[in-house]
Amino acid sequence: MYSKKHYISLSCMYYRYICGNGARPWEAAVEDHGGDDDHAVKKIMTVTMTERPFTEVVQTLKRCGLRPTRQRMALAKLLRDAGNRHFTAVQLHLMATASGCRISLATVYNALHQFTKAGLVREIVVDSRCSYFDTNISDHHHFFFEDRRELQDIDGGDVVISTIPEPPEGTRVERVDVVIRVRSS
Repeated sequence: MYSKKHYISLSCMYYRYICGNGARPWEAAVEDHGGDDDHAVKKIMTVTMTERPFTEVVQTLKRCGLRPTRQRMALAKLLRDAGNRHFTAVQLHLMATASGCRISLATVYNALHQFTKAGLVREIVVDSRCSYFDTNISDHHHFFFEDRRELQDIDGGDVVISTIPEPPEGTRVERVDVVIRVRSS
């Protein structure tokens, strides 16, 4: 059995490893409980032993054949927690740095392309200057608002394509993405 001091040290090291910053959850826990060490220990133990915020993320990354590095785990957790949304690599980088994750933009781009290849997100190329990534991987299409540079989902059943040309020999159609460009009138 670990002593209270040892357990707290392990919890803080784990938290710092995952967050990649100098966060001090122990001090925050003590402060949250009015300086009461016993309540703070219970809070740290509860968070560490029951919530384990990265367990699902780690399992998902492993299931997709991706090594759960600190950066991939942080980005995957941000994407999971954000729900269905569209974002650029730069926007995700800003979200990550705002949450305290130290990560380069190049690493964000690399992780997003790995997530796309693994089927965790979809890439929507709106023009040669910009790609968006979508956490909604179901069959659907998009409106692209030219003036706001935003995407909005269109249900897959709302777009009907009657025919498509035969794909070149030796290939097959993977999927059809429709982006309807709109501008405010």
